[in-house]
Amino acid sequence: MQTVETLNEGLKRAYTLTITAADIESKVDAEVKRVAPQVRMPGFRPGKVPVNLVRKMHGEAMAQDALNNAIQEGIQKLISDNKIRPAMQPSVSLEGDYGPGKDAEIKVELEVLPDVPTPSIEGLKLERLTVPVADEQVNEQLEQLASNQKGWNDAEEGHAAAEGDQVTMDFVGKTADGVAFEGGTGTDMAVEIGSGRLIPGFEDQLVGVKVGDEKTIEVTFPEDYGSKDLAGKPATFELKITKVQTAGETVIDDAFAKQLGLQDLEQLTGLLKGQIEQQLNGLTRTYMKRKLLDQLAAGHDFPVPPSMVEAEFDQIWHQLQHETEHEADPAAAKAELENEREDYRKIAERRVRLGLLLSEIGTANGVEVSQQEMGRLIQQAAQQYSPQDRQRFMQYVQQEPMAAAQLRAPLFEDKVVDFLFDKAEITDREVTREELEAAIESEDGFASGTHVHDHDHDHDHKPAKKKAKKAEASEDAPATDEAAAEAPAKKSKAKKTEAADVEAAAPGDELVEAEPVKKAATKKAPAKKAEAAEGEEAAVKPKKAPAKKKAEG
Repeated sequence: MQTVETLNEGLKRAYTLTITAADIESKVDAEVKRVAPQVRMPGFRPGKVPVNLVRKMHGEAMAQDALNNAIQEGIQKLISDNKIRPAMQPSVSLEGDYGPGKDAEIKVELEVLPDVPTPSIEGLKLERLTVPVADEQVNEQLEQLASNQKGWNDAEEGHAAAEGDQVTMDFVGKTADGVAFEGGTGTDMAVEIGSGRLIPGFEDQLVGVKVGDEKTIEVTFPEDYGSKDLAGKPATFELKITKVQTAGETVIDDAFAKQLGLQDLEQLTGLLKGQIEQQLNGLTRTYMKRKLLDQLAAGHDFPVPPSMVEAEFDQIWHQLQHETEHEADPAAAKAELENEREDYRKIAERRVRLGLLLSEIGTANGVEVSQQEMGRLIQQAAQQYSPQDRQRFMQYVQQEPMAAAQLRAPLFEDKVVDFLFDKAEITDREVTREELEAAIESEDGFASGTHVHDHDHDHDHKPAKKKAKKAEASEDAPATDEAAAEAPAKKSKAKKTEAADVEAAAPGDELVEAEPVKKAATKKAPAKKAEAAEGEEAAVKPKKAPAKKKAEG
């Protein structure tokens, strides 16, 4: 095999590999001899099929496989001999008019990782903003939990529903021209008046209803309603009230805690306090990490592989375009987004550069992800798949270095950040939660145009003129997709009291307007990804490489 370098410009490389017909033929001969004893053919005893017949039957497929194997071997040798560190999967193409008996010319194009200058990690200074957990915060959570757990008692006969009561109803929703719309019909839907679950104006008109009442109410769907056919339009709902209930008093005591599966009120209070501390610690780390990355970005500038930047940009852009579809005016949102294309491309470039820096720092200082940790990452990722597919996924990750690297990258970055925190000079300052959140969302972060990877970490990736949406810290909400923070949050269905209510919430999310009801405190919030609340993730996180091109015969 002959190798000729045809391009060496910046980070771009190109080579021509020449695989001779003799090389391919020798591989085919070896394969024919290997499989011939296993081939069965009518008229021949097992293992006695002539080699020439085996070649006649399978020679074309064997030649194709031999060529592909030779290409892969050639690329691996090329990378090894030239000590190349590919930034992405090489692009491979078969040149010229190739056919049986001819030499194969293979064009290999790739970009290499830059020589990252030794990162300067001395003299890092960070401020750690901390928020103490006040008793009032814990008590507020207790009261919220008690409110969510309250029982309902049937009201006395003739009781007129008031705010705070729960009304159960059957309903039929119709457009202004009297046509029932899809998803607007339901039975036995229970709603607490004043909870804000339903579209504006709906719950207010339930005040005063009694069991057995039939009532028609008029509402107007919000402009940002999930169904475009209904958004901003008037509608009527024909209601039949089947039940009116009043809230029973919930006493916050040991008995209440035991109803939730805990030993006593002290244990419940401690659990709630721990959850609040976890949320606040996450915010503190987010702020520190962003400031850390700002310092790293300010002190390092070097060329990065365009292919990595393009892949990162494509990922950002795809997510942003997807989010514009949920805007009240998707066309206008897309037009506005298009004006910011170059801003986001710069963000992608910075993400990649910071990721390479973090990778270099980690490698130079012995930061690593252990086999046990990697095993846990694979197990966690496998849970996303059906039981029958989990084993296949685990085998795939073990066989594909790129897939394994994708799983490893977030934890590796998290460890590098911890290493840098240990190196930095840190001063502490006590603030309120509001002050900490304001610091995270300050314009400074946006103006710097910085920070690393993954769509949970783009708060300060937004162009300077943008204002990011505040990330919610509720225990059952995933980290905000901050790269698309301008899109309205999808409305979450409030906790239902009966299974039938799932269908009663009209098309999709539409009737439900409220914030998500928080989970009972007895269930710990699912752990966020290590990096999910920390501003940014490693931009060097490998992208899924394009499939290797199979040489066509």
